[in-house]
Formats: sequence, structure tokens, C-alpha cells
Amino acid sequence: MTRVTRVRLDLAYDGTEFAGWARQRSGVRTVQQVLEEALTAVLRLDEPAQLTVAGRTDSGVHASGQVAHVDMPEGVWLAHEEKLLRRLAGKLPMDVRVSRVSAAPEGFDARFAATSRRYVYRVCDSRVGTLPTRRRFVLWHNRELDLERLAEASRLLLGEHDFAAYCKKREGATTIRRLLDVHWERTRPDELEATIEADAFCHSMVRALVAGLLMAGDGRVAPDFPATVLASRERHPSVNVLPPHGLTLEEVRYPSDAELAARVEETRKIRVLGC
Repeated sequence: MTRVTRVRLDLAYDGTEFAGWARQRSGVRTVQQVLEEALTAVLRLDEPAQLTVAGRTDSGVHASGQVAHVDMPEGVWLAHEEKLLRRLAGKLPMDVRVSRVSAAPEGFDARFAATSRRYVYRVCDSRVGTLPTRRRFVLWHNRELDLERLAEASRLLLGEHDFAAYCKKREGATTIRRLLDVHWERTRPDELEATIEADAFCHSMVRALVAGLLMAGDGRVAPDFPATVLASRERHPSVNVLPPHGLTLEEVRYPSDAELAARVEETRKIRVLGC
């Protein structure tokens, strides 16, 4: 039997011109499609490359710390290992960059071995709008935001909960997640960053959470409003999913090599709240 090498890819992309990560039957441009086609061509594979990603980003969402893996014959990896990064740089469009390729350790799985994903949502609260040079990556929020109110509202969301109120439900998929960190900082006089880290996220969860927090941060609702919505487990009509362009996947964390297999097994289990 042909020996197989699992290769880890660390990558970044500007999501503006992509219809999300996942390849689609309609043939629209996606990150997965572009990267798989580049890998197949560069490696001269008989069968198309198939990527597994740490987190499928939606249309218009960016990534600076995305992780994926691809399996290939060991001989192909050994023949291309030293030149693969440079060849991908020449083949890929400029809105996708692979920064590192490496043989993955035993038990690694880009999706199931991850312990957490960290996103950043960027918001401008200037009265005159976002700088033109920042508009592709920052949401304009036409109300002044208060950091203390944002911090208070964010603290009440931490921990393991059923985030059904902030997710688009998918049949057969759980909405139980563990929110590890939510904090805000003002990085420019007119710009704030919300950092949100969880063991995993369900569809549209980050953008809906930030939407609820912005309502508390600008004084339209009390700081405990996002937590009250969370406890209801029902979508609230006033909490809309924010546009995607303010969101960037910044980092995916993994355990030590010795703990990878155990982490994969744990992640594959069906989640039950409180267990």
C-alpha cells in the first residue's frame, strides 16, 4: 500500500472576493476551490487534492491564522517538500497566501484536533465613518461605544452554554459551545476590536454575538441583555447577524502532539450541556 503523509498548511486570505471557504456545487469562487486547484496543479496529483479546514468561514470573512490539512502520497511530499511553499506562492492569487507547510504529527486533524478558535471583529464608531483604507475589514457603527458597558456585557457570556439564540441551527448539529474569552479594546481613537475565543463556533455565532454586544455597548439595551437573550435559547428579533467584512479568524490552537489523538476523540463526541 502507498504510504500517506498528512501535511499541515497555515494560511491567510482576504475574504472579500470569496463566497466563503467551502467548495460549492454552483462553482462560485471559494478559498477551498482555489487552494485545492493550486495544490493539485503544483503537486501534479492524479486525483484532486482534498482539504480539511479548522473552521469554515462564511462569505466575506477573512483569515490571518487559518489551518488546513491535506493527505498525499509520501513520495509526492518528499519530492515537493522544499519547494512547495514557493510554488504555491507563484500559483495562488494574491488574496490567498500559504505561510507554512509541514508534515503533521501523528493524530493531527486540522478540524477535530483544535482546542479553540480565536476571531477578531473590528468596529469603527466614528461619526464620519470608516477610513477608506480600512473599509474592507472594519464595520462602521454609527453610535459611540463604551468599553465598560461592552466589558460588562461580555463577561456574562463566558462559559459553556447552548448558543442557539446566536446561531443558525443545522439539523443534527448541536449549538452547545464553550466561550473561553470575550474582550474589547480600543486600538485606534475611532476603532475597537472584539476578541472572541471558543472551543468551536456554530454558524453565524460570532457575528450575532457581537451584534448583541454592540447594542449594550452603545446604550440601546442594558449590559445584561445579551446574556438574557442567550438564556432564552431563541433568536431575538432585534439581534441581527452583522456583515462579514469586520470578522477575521486570527488563530487556531492545538494541544501538544501527545494529546492530539485524545483531543480528536473528545471532539467527535456528541455534546451535552454540563458534561
